[in-house]
Amino acid sequence: MTESSKRGRSGRSTGKRSRKKAPAPGKAPKKSLSYKEAGVDIDAGKRLVELIRPAVQRTRRAEVLGSIGGFGGLCTIPASYRNPVLVAGTDGVGTKIELARRLDHHDTIGIDLVAMCVNDILVLGAEPLFFLDYYVTGRLDPEQAAEVIGGIAEGCEQAGAALIGGETAEHPGIQAEDEYDLAGFCVGVVEKDGIIDGVTIQKGDAVIGVASSGPHSNGYSLIRKILEITRVDLDADFDIRTLGETLLEPTRIYVKPILPMCRQGLVKGLAHITGGGIIGNLARVLPDRCYARLDAQSWDRPDIFNWLQENGGVSDAEMWRTFNCGIGMALVVAKDDVTPLLNHLKSQALPAWEIGRIEAADEGAPRVVIE
Repeated sequence: MTESSKRGRSGRSTGKRSRKKAPAPGKAPKKSLSYKEAGVDIDAGKRLVELIRPAVQRTRRAEVLGSIGGFGGLCTIPASYRNPVLVAGTDGVGTKIELARRLDHHDTIGIDLVAMCVNDILVLGAEPLFFLDYYVTGRLDPEQAAEVIGGIAEGCEQAGAALIGGETAEHPGIQAEDEYDLAGFCVGVVEKDGIIDGVTIQKGDAVIGVASSGPHSNGYSLIRKILEITRVDLDADFDIRTLGETLLEPTRIYVKPILPMCRQGLVKGLAHITGGGIIGNLARVLPDRCYARLDAQSWDRPDIFNWLQENGGVSDAEMWRTFNCGIGMALVVAKDDVTPLLNHLKSQALPAWEIGRIEAADEGAPRVVIE
């Protein structure tokens, strides 16, 4: 019983439930109404499950029990872990979805969703085990939804995570029929003594920047504002693709190239460069006694960031705190480990550079300085 249901007119508890008469019935419809007529198509949901089943199956891990379609997903912890700690992460893809809808291009936005979650738990040294998604739309189009979830499955394959379930919801009258939104939920595992927490970072350590694939999934409200102001054609050529294709390039997933280095104990700190940019995210992994000094000329900045800055009149400071500006993941490592780590990343066809160093910080000084 709720507090309000226990109150009488004086506001004191009476011990009796307050009862109100039900409103008088209106005029009954001539025929029985259905859920579909209210805007929710159960059969479309069933069709979607069958459309995505092959893609989901490709993500299966040995630890997964059961199959999709149940009330929950089941997954055991890999037997190879001695003292496992579970790590959970959740995220979305923000207003990049609006750009995907505008271009009617839906097969990569799911990769973004997975990337935003698995890259976050990688920062702690965690291996992603499984992933669940939440897809909500005004009217379910099974084929379009299958494109989106197919992208989620592709992202899970890239990360080595199993897609063990999800939720599809129709919200007629709340969202427009052609609108949808996404959220993702990832659970991973790390050895307790292998958790990366940045406590060993010290003066003299180096910062390695690993290339992003573009803006990833951050700053798209500003990007869309720039597009609105410039009225640029998204089909216009940009390098070897169109501008729209460049902006929809999915977020790079770093799990498989970087996780082996974490397990070898070579990484002291990791920062996933998302909202808040390089300055905001690298600062999160540094001890109080340290700050990072970065050289902005030490890495290749993709042309799309120059285009955004020039066409939006965006200041350098705003660029650094809004976009990744070409660095999707930053690693803090011992100076002696820089060369072998860069060689490893090169062997994975992943561009990376030594972009800065760790120095002793005075109290109240900036945590990240970019020169």
